[in-house]
Amino acid sequence: MSRLEGFLCSNGSGDKQRLLSLVAEDIEWIVPGEDWPLAGTHRGHAGLADVLQKASEELEMTYPEPPEFVAQGDRVLVVGVATGKIKATIGRSRTTGSSPSPPETAR
Repeated sequence: MSRLEGFLCSNGSGDKQRLLSLVAEDIEWIVPGEDWPLAGTHRGHAGLADVLQKASEELEMTYPEPPEFVAQGDRVLVVGVATGKIKATIGRSRTTGSSPSPPETAR
């Protein structure tokens, strides 16, 4: 799981190429919720790059608790909580969710 942990720790660095190098090309990143900018299923490097860009432009996020990693075989589920503000409205939001990783990410 060190690659996945490295990805999550590097997420705020702004180094998009480094982040993408740590995940499989067929990544599926699921952000639960409705009516907020990041909600949905984001597939592949392009989908992940888009959601990370949108997050940096539209949200101010903090992660008050470290995520939980649940591994099964060559897949990892990441469960965590994020709180933040949507910059355009300065409204508050809170989401609890999980993001499954594709097999190559879990290694």
